[in-house]
Amino acid sequence: MTGSERPPRTWWLSTWTTRRWLQVGAAVSLAVLALLGVTGAWVLARTESISRDLVDVRSPALTTAIRLESALLDQETGIRGYGITGTVDFITPYQEGLAEQKTSIAQLTELLADDRAGLDDLKTVQDAVDKWQERIARPIAAAPTGSPSPLATERAAEGKKAFDDVRAALTAQQERLRADRVRARDDLMATMALRNVVFGAAAILIVVLTAFVFEGLRRGITRPLDQLGADARTIADGDFDHPISPTGPADLRRLSGEIEFMRRRLVRELAFSEEARQRLDAQAADLQRSNAELEQFAYVASHDLQEPLRKVSSFTQLLQRRYGGQLDTRADQYIAFAVDGANRMQVLINDLLDFSRVGRMHNTHQSVDLDKVMERTLSALSVGIEEAGATVTHDPLPTLVADPTQMGMLWQNLIGNAVKFRRPGEAPEIHVTAAREDELWRFTVTDNGIGIAPEYADKVFVIFQRLHTKDAYSGSGIGLAMCKKIVEFHGGTIGVDTDHQDGTRIAFTLASEPPASPGPSTLPEADRSGTEQTR
Repeated sequence: MTGSERPPRTWWLSTWTTRRWLQVGAAVSLAVLALLGVTGAWVLARTESISRDLVDVRSPALTTAIRLESALLDQETGIRGYGITGTVDFITPYQEGLAEQKTSIAQLTELLADDRAGLDDLKTVQDAVDKWQERIARPIAAAPTGSPSPLATERAAEGKKAFDDVRAALTAQQERLRADRVRARDDLMATMALRNVVFGAAAILIVVLTAFVFEGLRRGITRPLDQLGADARTIADGDFDHPISPTGPADLRRLSGEIEFMRRRLVRELAFSEEARQRLDAQAADLQRSNAELEQFAYVASHDLQEPLRKVSSFTQLLQRRYGGQLDTRADQYIAFAVDGANRMQVLINDLLDFSRVGRMHNTHQSVDLDKVMERTLSALSVGIEEAGATVTHDPLPTLVADPTQMGMLWQNLIGNAVKFRRPGEAPEIHVTAAREDELWRFTVTDNGIGIAPEYADKVFVIFQRLHTKDAYSGSGIGLAMCKKIVEFHGGTIGVDTDHQDGTRIAFTLASEPPASPGPSTLPEADRSGTEQTR
């Protein structure tokens, strides 16, 4: 036998599906049960037939034959007494015997209609009775009453012989009927014994068949499923290298194969995930180092760079005050450039530090009443608001779980921008709205200022981007970028409502509670291709 060949037993065990096993098992079970049913029905029918023949034919026939014999004996006794004495009283038993004889013969004829031998015996009895009645009974009965009949004396020997023939015929008939009844009773007992055997065997076969069915289900379905479940539980417990052993019918083997394929794929995916996790851990370590370096840079910028910058700013301002107007115009212009540059550098460093601290240093979430935060913001901006003649109104603002410092920075930048970017010769009008949207709060800050063109709606949130020169509007270009970082850190989004035409409308959302993982807070990359370009 070659390696590719399979023994016959292995072939049909491995190719039959569970449905095929169940179909074959059900067919065999039905065939066995049908055979048992047919056999049991035949045995019951046979028992009923024999019992009916015994009760309705054999026993009544024998009883009727005995009554016929009794009727003939009554006739013989009555004729013999009438022939000897001539007394009319002896005629009555004879006549009653005739009537009983007629009834008995009619019943026997009906009962033995299907019994040829029984009818032959009955005919023999009738012939013998007819002969005796013709030669003896009727002639003597016809003799006058009151005196003995001479015919009785003359035919005494003949009458005795004729009635002995009747007795012999009756005896033969009754013996046959008794033999038939005994045979029927024996057949009934044998059939009943066969019935008991058949039904006992049927019960045993049903028990055996049930045992085979349960054992087949256990070996063919339950045990393979238990094995498959045990293998699956082993894999679920973490032993992903544990193989799935295909057993049982073909469909269960295919299922085991599919689970084994899934297990191998999971092993590959886990290996890939582990490799990705290791790479992610390495990237996280690099990011942690980068954050540490960024914090170190922030520390240096806030301490080491501030001192020389203050010296540069102080001495340039001192130089401007002491020598302003004493040198030529170009020298005064250079000194003014130096002073302005030093001041702008100091503002940029402070704004950049504030931007980098969002989400790192300011991260104390607590219940914050935005109405109170708005009041503090308006108080801090009161000078600029009064100078611009601005009007600031707002809807009732909710209480959120957030960082109070960041909320103050958010309102200060948005309200400050609305006041700063006003239309010349027109007093700013600023309105803040708040509305609940599912799990978020939606806010808008609307002003009647110079507005933002739709093509710049995304760029205004990039750090250091400006739409105007520093001469037209002051600022570092970090305000809206910081607002975007604060909003995303609190699980919301921010953008410019480009459908609003008369001025600017900034719309943003905030979560009622801080998210488990705050939104992106990475430092947006500055687009330095255009000089001094955003709000």
